[in-house]
Amino acid sequence: MTTPSVADRRSAGDLIRDVAGAYIGDLQAGYLDDRSSAVAALAQLRRGAGKLPEEVPELWGMAGTDRLYAERPLSYNEAVKAEAALFLAVTLYALHQQSHPDQRMHRRGVELGEAVRRLMPVGKIDEPIRRRFVRVGAANTRQVLANRLREIITLLRRESIPLDYALLARQLYQAQHPEGMRQVRQSWGRSFHSYRPGGSGAETRTDNEPAEKEPQ
Repeated sequence: MTTPSVADRRSAGDLIRDVAGAYIGDLQAGYLDDRSSAVAALAQLRRGAGKLPEEVPELWGMAGTDRLYAERPLSYNEAVKAEAALFLAVTLYALHQQSHPDQRMHRRGVELGEAVRRLMPVGKIDEPIRRRFVRVGAANTRQVLANRLREIITLLRRESIPLDYALLARQLYQAQHPEGMRQVRQSWGRSFHSYRPGGSGAETRTDNEPAEKEPQ
């Protein structure tokens, strides 16, 4: 196998996005096909939702972390941030997909702000939900962010509203850098305010599907 040149390598953020999309896409396909291995894996991974990888060592090796190192080595700082971002995305997805055997809860193009806006009545702002969303954006540590995201994901699961977990993984990585959380907040806020029911809509395919194939 030819090792990619420095110029050809994906950025760490793109790598995390792609790894998360592919791994979660595989889990999702297995769960929707009722494969016992995928169903069991998601049941275990749900125990880590809202936690950091160092808090649940029993889940080490289950979140696809090894895929982060298949292309190139990561620096220590990259690795710490990347592993946390991927773990959070995978375990939150596992929680989100629970009790939805016929629906894809990972869906490309649905950013967190849009997903939260879809929790609200058309043309109205639900203040308790808005406050929860604001609390997510105001999180100042990885642990606080993980806990508050879990609260939002629980609401999305209840209303069967999907989320782009590949994008979320990339944003969780970005949020751990200086000024990164500010940029992520801006993106979440933009997707919240710009969402319009009945618009063109987000992509409906998952990361492990070809572009021409629509979900069943």
